[in-house]
Amino acid sequence: MSVPTGLVSHTRKVQSLYKRALRCLEAWYDRREIYRYYAVLMRERFDQNKDVKDMRIAKELITQGEQELFDNQHWHPRKFPDSPGGVAYQREVIPPDWVVDYWHPLEKAQYPEYFARREQRKREYIKLWEKKFGKTQSVPSH
Repeated sequence: MSVPTGLVSHTRKVQSLYKRALRCLEAWYDRREIYRYYAVLMRERFDQNKDVKDMRIAKELITQGEQELFDNQHWHPRKFPDSPGGVAYQREVIPPDWVVDYWHPLEKAQYPEYFARREQRKREYIKLWEKKFGKTQSVPSH
């Protein structure tokens, strides 16, 4: 999840508000034709104020729009499956890189170029590690 940093332009705020308003409409109206009707009405409301040049009025319009969006938000909004809060969020388990080291040699033989490059990169990484931190010393066992 990314968090916006820095300044956000007025245009970007309007675009974000419009998209959130459409997503809110999608949550309320599940039939496509009804949703499209209200989406066209929403677009008309945004188009009425697109030529406002006074930034004080424009900022006030965005504030009113965000308040209206908050007041009319759906009690159980739709979420995309892979989005935070969705049914499949973080379900894909990505195996760690070391798992490939335990492949059977016959499996590795199916991808000779990949494993040759992999072994080369591992050697380069070990060399870089030893250059940066020194060689590891083995600890005697009991």
